[in-house]
Amino acid sequence: MEIACDESGSEGEKLVGGVTAVFAHAAVRFSHEEAEACVAELREMIKSPAQEYKANHLLRRKNRWVLLWFLGPDGPLAGRARVQLVDKRRFLAARVRAEFGAVTGPLELYNDLLRARGPRGALDPLFPAILRAVAQWSGPVSIVHDQQLSLTEARIGQLRRLAPRLRSLTLADSQHDARVQVADFLAGIARRVAEDELHGRPDREVIELLMPFVAGERMWNA
Repeated sequence: MEIACDESGSEGEKLVGGVTAVFAHAAVRFSHEEAEACVAELREMIKSPAQEYKANHLLRRKNRWVLLWFLGPDGPLAGRARVQLVDKRRFLAARVRAEFGAVTGPLELYNDLLRARGPRGALDPLFPAILRAVAQWSGPVSIVHDQQLSLTEARIGQLRRLAPRLRSLTLADSQHDARVQVADFLAGIARRVAEDELHGRPDREVIELLMPFVAGERMWNA
């Protein structure tokens, strides 16, 4: 089985004090033809002249009907997509408690301390997200992932050793692989909706549609 993955909100090991509060990692199971048809249909619906569509195109108020279709039971994702959501502060706090037993100071200080003490990349939520993505699909899994500088050959080798069912992990540009672009849509939408909920602006209609795709711990009380 080959799945395409992309993330949103990745800032490496900087888990607090950055631009985003949530990390999202999406995986979709589409053929090239199915993904290209999906992107073409979105283009026909949205009619933006942009060369490459991103999640923000679907999140615009005027395109809400497209967003609801994309996530809905009659949309292209039904039964073939997963998304993981990580509240970065909670993720860091859990690591601090595991290391020190309790959080007794600003998380920013712990973030710097753990980055200095641990091996490079140990705090990056991308790597456990890839391992969880493999676990969510049955049988041997090959991943086509959006390009990430942190996904070096050494890191990919380590991931394959940790997840024996991961047969391969190759990198692709979302501009040239529609499957990765569809994963990018889902990751970006989920991250934005999760952050809005964290900031007290829950979009219950969209959250309800996202819930079937959310794998692992859920951030919402919907």
